[in-house]
Amino acid sequence: MDETVAEYIRRTVLKIPRGEIKTMLQKWGFLSETQLQTINFHQIKENISQDVVQLCEENSADIKQAAVLDIIYNHIYPNKRVWSVYQMSKTGEETEFFDLTDFKKKFKRRLRSALKNVTINFREYEDNAIWIRIAWGTPYRKPNQYKTSYVVYHSQTPYVFISVSVLKSNLPLLCQALVVASNYHDIREMELRSHCLNSLKDIVFKRYSQNFQTYYPRPLQGMNEAPESADVRIVQENKYEKKRIERVNREVFGDGPQPKLEFAQYKLETMFKSDPEMHVLDKKEPFRCLVKFSSPHLLESLKSLAPAGMADAPLSPLLTCIPQKARNYFKIREKKGVFPGSFVSP
Repeated sequence: MDETVAEYIRRTVLKIPRGEIKTMLQKWGFLSETQLQTINFHQIKENISQDVVQLCEENSADIKQAAVLDIIYNHIYPNKRVWSVYQMSKTGEETEFFDLTDFKKKFKRRLRSALKNVTINFREYEDNAIWIRIAWGTPYRKPNQYKTSYVVYHSQTPYVFISVSVLKSNLPLLCQALVVASNYHDIREMELRSHCLNSLKDIVFKRYSQNFQTYYPRPLQGMNEAPESADVRIVQENKYEKKRIERVNREVFGDGPQPKLEFAQYKLETMFKSDPEMHVLDKKEPFRCLVKFSSPHLLESLKSLAPAGMADAPLSPLLTCIPQKARNYFKIREKKGVFPGSFVSP
C-alpha cells in the first residue's frame, strides 16, 4: 500500500470520535468483521489508527478505498464543511429519465478532458442523493487528497449542494461537469450557504413547517376592542401584548422548528441622502455598508427576539424572508416600491 494512502487513512480515522470508529469502519466494509475484532477500540486513537492502517496494508488498500472512507465520514458529519446551494435550469420543461451510470460517465469524462490529474469517487444513498468527492491536481502534480471538493446531487431535482476546497479556481469546471452530466443547460449560485446541509435541503425542498412570509403590519382581530374593565392592570396589558406577539410570531415563523443557518449577510448599496446645502456628500455615490448576523441557530434566535422583548413584532421582512427566498446573502439597493421584495436584490 502506498505511503500516502496509509497516511490518509490514518488521518481520517483520527478525525472520527473514538466511540464511533468501529461503526464507521463497519459501514466502510473494506475490513472484514474478523479483522475488526482484532482491534482494541478502547485504546487511544493513535494506536487504533495504526492498527487500522496495518489491516488496510494486508488488504492492499488504494486511494479509491481511502476516498470511500472519507465520503462516509463527511456524510455522517456534513456540518464540518460549508455548503453552498446551486440551482440548474433547462431551456424547456422537458423531463428525462435519470441514468446514474450515464451521469457518472459524463461527469468523469468532462472533468478529465480538462484536467487529467483528478480523483473522482461516487457513493449513492437511500434518499436519492449522489455524493461526489473530487480531489484536484494540476498538470504536473497528483491530486491533493486533503483539499477535496464535495458535491451532493439529488437526482430528478435541479438543486446541487457544493462544498468547495480551497482551490476555488476549479469551481467553474466542476459546475460545467454537473450541467453536462445531468443534462441541464445552466447553473447559478443561490446565495444560500450553511454548515448544516440538511437545513439547506429543508429550505430548497420546502420540507419544514414555516408559514411563508406573507405578513405585513395590519390590525389583528380584537386589537381595537375596548377592555372589559376600565382599570386594566399593567400585568393584563403585558399579557395581551404577549399574546399579540405570539400570534404575529406564529404567522411569520410558523409553529415548527426553523432550518439551521449560522449567518445572514446584508450588503447595503443605497444613495446617501442629505440636504444639498449641508454639502455632506458632493458626489452622488452609493453608500456601502456590510451587516452580518451570526448565531449557532440564527432563525431560531430571530424567532425568539420579539417574545423576549428585544425587538418589535413583526421583525423586518429582510430577516424573516430568508427561508422563503432561499438565501442568506442579500444586496439592498434603492427602494423602488412599497413591498419588501422590491428592495431586496433578486
